[in-house]
Parts: sequence; structure tokens; C-alpha cells
Amino acid sequence: MMVIGSTSVAQPADVIAQITETIKAGSAKELTKFLNPTVDVTIEGKVENYSKAQAEFVLRDFFKAHPPSEFSIIHQGQSKGGQPFAIGQYKSQSEIYRVWMKLKTTDNQQVIQEISFVKQ
Repeated sequence: MMVIGSTSVAQPADVIAQITETIKAGSAKELTKFLNPTVDVTIEGKVENYSKAQAEFVLRDFFKAHPPSEFSIIHQGQSKGGQPFAIGQYKSQSEIYRVWMKLKTTDNQQVIQEISFVKQ
């Protein structure tokens, strides 16, 4: 039997559930709360490293151009190095995007280090 001790660090699954809700709502402002101070954002193949503030504008423009009709996590896990990640499906009108997020722990918080929206 394995016993897992409780810590003050939010568990990746909890954070991913919260992130899922903000993406479903298309809220770049709320999503920004979960971003690392610098974050890699990929939208339709264009990869850029942004500050949190810059990323909010980029994500807001994406959500405005492609409002969410549906979003769900289809897989989550950890890399061999123990880094949490999640893969989701984002639907906007007739478009479907694969969303990939890589998380890391900073100051006892799980934050998004990398997020990508790739059209299917």
C-alpha cells in the first residue's frame, strides 16, 4: 500500500481542472493566473516566449478569434522527469485544436510553462 502525504502544493490534477474551466470560459485574464512569469505559447505553429502580460494579450486574441464551444482534457500524466502535462481538445465553431500544456512547480504552485493550440 502506498501512502501519499499531504503538502501545501496544489496537485497537478486540481490545477488542470481549474485551467480547464478558464479555457472553457475563454478567459485569458483568468488563465494568466496559472502562467509562469515567462511562458512558451504556440498558436497554429508559431512558437513565442512571452511574459505573463504579453501572453494574456495573445491568448485573449486567440479566444476572441476562436471562441470556445467546448474544451476537455483527453490525457494527463507526467514526463519521465516527473513534469506534469495535459493534452486537451478545444472546439470553436467547426475548428478543432489539440491543446498541450506543460506544467512546473514554482513557489509551491503548479504553473503553465508551455501551452500550445494546434489546429487539427
